[in-house]
Amino acid sequence: MTNILRDPSFSDSNLIWIDMEMTGLQPEVNRVIEIAAIITDAQLNILHEGPVIAVHQSPCVMSHMDSWNTQTHTKSGLVDRVLASTVDEEEATDMCLEVFRRFVGPQKSPLCGNTVGQDRRFMARWMPRLESFFHYRTIDVSSIKELARRWKPEAVTSFQKSTRHEALSDIQESIDELKHYRKTVLNM
Repeated sequence: MTNILRDPSFSDSNLIWIDMEMTGLQPEVNRVIEIAAIITDAQLNILHEGPVIAVHQSPCVMSHMDSWNTQTHTKSGLVDRVLASTVDEEEATDMCLEVFRRFVGPQKSPLCGNTVGQDRRFMARWMPRLESFFHYRTIDVSSIKELARRWKPEAVTSFQKSTRHEALSDIQESIDELKHYRKTVLNM
C-alpha cells in the first residue's frame, strides 16, 4: 500500500458526505452516473469538496432511464458528461478513496447525506470497496427531517432546498439542512 499524505485536519471524527445520481432507483438494474463528496469536521465545517465524478455509462444504459431521470439529468448536463466520461465505477472508487483516506480512517465516518440508504445500496452493488470504507452507521438528514415534520413542522417549512439534483450542490444543501435542524430542532 502506498503512503497516504494525511491532511492536517485528519481526524477519525471527520464526516464524509456523499451524494450519487443514478439512472433509476433499483441497484439491481440501474447504474451510478455521478458521485460527489464533501468532507466536514464534526461541527459541519467544510474541510474539502470533491471529488465530483461523472461515471461513464453506455448509451444503451442511459437510454433505459425513465422520463424523470432523462429529463432531469439532460437538463443539468449530466447525461452529456456521463457519455463523455472515461471513468468507470472502479476508477471512481479509487478516486474517492484517495481523497477520503487523507481526512479520515477506514470505517470511522458514517455515511452522511440525505436518503443515503439508497446511495449505500448502489455502492454495495456497484462500488463495494467504497461502501466498505464507511462505518456501518449513517447520518441521514432525511430521518431528522421526517421527525421534525411530525414534531416541529415549522422547522421543515422554514428550510428551502433548490432540488437541482446535482450531486455537489445536493450535499452542500444537506449540510446546511442539518445545521438548520441542529439549531431549530435539536437545539445544539
